[in-house]
Amino acid sequence: MSNELHSFDNLLSAYRKAAKGKRGHADVAEFEYKLEDNLLQLGRELQEQTYQPGAYHSFYIHDPKKRLISAAPFRDRVVHHALCNLIEPVFEKSFIFDSYANRIGKGTHKALDRAQGFARRFQYVLTCDVRQYFPSIDHEILKQTLKVSLAIHDRNRQTGSAKYPLSLPKKPLGSLVWLAEKILHSGVGVLQEEYDMVYFPEDDLFSIHRPRGLPIGNLTSQFWANCYLSPFDHFVKRNLRCKGYLRYVDDFLLFSNDKVELDEWRRQVIDELGKFRLTLHETKCQSRPVTEGIPFLGFILFPEHRRLKQKRGIAFQRKYKLSRRAVQQGRLSFEDLKSIVQGWVNHVRYGNTWRLRLAILNAASSQPVTRNP
Repeated sequence: MSNELHSFDNLLSAYRKAAKGKRGHADVAEFEYKLEDNLLQLGRELQEQTYQPGAYHSFYIHDPKKRLISAAPFRDRVVHHALCNLIEPVFEKSFIFDSYANRIGKGTHKALDRAQGFARRFQYVLTCDVRQYFPSIDHEILKQTLKVSLAIHDRNRQTGSAKYPLSLPKKPLGSLVWLAEKILHSGVGVLQEEYDMVYFPEDDLFSIHRPRGLPIGNLTSQFWANCYLSPFDHFVKRNLRCKGYLRYVDDFLLFSNDKVELDEWRRQVIDELGKFRLTLHETKCQSRPVTEGIPFLGFILFPEHRRLKQKRGIAFQRKYKLSRRAVQQGRLSFEDLKSIVQGWVNHVRYGNTWRLRLAILNAASSQPVTRNP
């Protein structure tokens, strides 16, 4: 694949990733109808820096809590993949091992396994959850993080460091940073109503009114959410010297055999997150023995077993009943219903949920689903 942002090879790869599993959608089919022309036009706009993102389509989901999802037009999603094709390998080298969200070879189930492994090695855990993470992300801090990481990579590449074998274009910073800022600016205001203003001791008028928030639903938002807290990950590993630490987006755990040490780390974590204009759900951020169970990624983890959170089971039970009713009314296909069930089963099977699965599926299946003729 070419390492030029606007190259046809890069855009074609980006299109294939964006269209995967969605080729039946109308906007994808429309783009594909004149695929070559659309990719060439995008390439010209990116090369000449005349590209303008389109408007987001926003809607709420309840899975299980209420979230505002903002979907970019398909054309823009191709651009997001084109950018990530180039910058993801660069940032991948800067992430700690135990950062698990939106990374190849990582993911939810690897994070659960790692957390349970730590629960067997340590007596206590500090559970942390960032409050309003995506709406709180400060654009100026994020842009500075992106610029510094790209500049460090470019400097090491030019000096021939073996740690940085990826070759970006000779002048990568201008086009990549320009596009990142363009995408960031397109999301300004999307999450404005979702953010409850928080003030910090060093605030001035400029910091208070700086743009913030990443639309949930963008590939770039998911990736940048990892980038934003990557410096914090290094703070925990290097400054706190925490040997049992992992993070999945805005949920992270610190393990120790000393409860007093965890309480001190809690204070330092709160202070450090303030530098990123982030706050914790402090009532939930408490140290506890691992034997009491660790709430993490929809499960309650114990050293030797894990259970699904009760509200997750209730939420799926409600969704399953509504989906069966939609099939009977002809608003949902039977194949889509099967996909919903299989997706849920594939996730919860990583916990001790055999009896729970039988109870939920059998209770709702006492009456067979009849397809609408």
